[in-house]
Amino acid sequence: MTIPPKQPITGWQRTAVIWLQKLTYRFARHWLLAFNLFFLTYAGLPVLAPVLMHVGFTAPARFIYTAYSPMCHQMASRSYFLFGEQIAYPRALAGTNLLPIESYMSSIPEFSAASTDPADWGQFLFAARQFIGNPQMGYKTAVCERDLAIYGFVFIGGLVYGVVRQRRKVGPLPLLAFILIGMGPIGLDGFSQLFSQFASTPVFSSLQAIFPLRESTPFLRTFTGAIFGFMLVWLTFPHINEGLKETEERLAAKLRRIGELPEEL
Repeated sequence: MTIPPKQPITGWQRTAVIWLQKLTYRFARHWLLAFNLFFLTYAGLPVLAPVLMHVGFTAPARFIYTAYSPMCHQMASRSYFLFGEQIAYPRALAGTNLLPIESYMSSIPEFSAASTDPADWGQFLFAARQFIGNPQMGYKTAVCERDLAIYGFVFIGGLVYGVVRQRRKVGPLPLLAFILIGMGPIGLDGFSQLFSQFASTPVFSSLQAIFPLRESTPFLRTFTGAIFGFMLVWLTFPHINEGLKETEERLAAKLRRIGELPEEL
């Protein structure tokens, strides 16, 4: 049986294929700019939310809070605040120099059913998630301190990577180094806090000796998130760059061959 020769693509189909190839080529050529703009937006919108609340644009602000709610617990005691008395309102258990959120709870309607006892964290968690802020305390960012640091330092890391790669080849961070340096601090801080909360319940009270109840500080959340975000860039961006460089070169050769790309590009 003779296989019929492959017919060339013509007309609108050819136009569509070339358009998609050009689009892919441009993305492969400028992927770092696209990534940096994305993470700038993704990290910037949570900061924009309290700004909008402060100036009275509550509808778009609440839309941002709602949009980010599936990605973060948004607890007020673990988030940064703008335009208020303090930059953050951690729980008293965190042991910071900031006035704890417990000092304000009696005047906040969302916390009417919550206890100031750190071991009774069930109702507190829900209330802290619902509370956006007020004129006295300011308004919280749409993601917590740790998440904001992660997204922000992915953006900062992307900028640093863009500068450094112009001067030298940047190799990827070894996976083991990422696990130890990038994931180690954030995992230790986050999971020790989480397990300590479960250990404070009657069901898991036998674990209290291993995981005493603790609350992380704003500094630790920010620091561990920043390390994770920066190390994540170092781990992944060199791999992405190598893969998309091959795509760019392959599509450039193909588009030049059919006269759809100038030789100088």
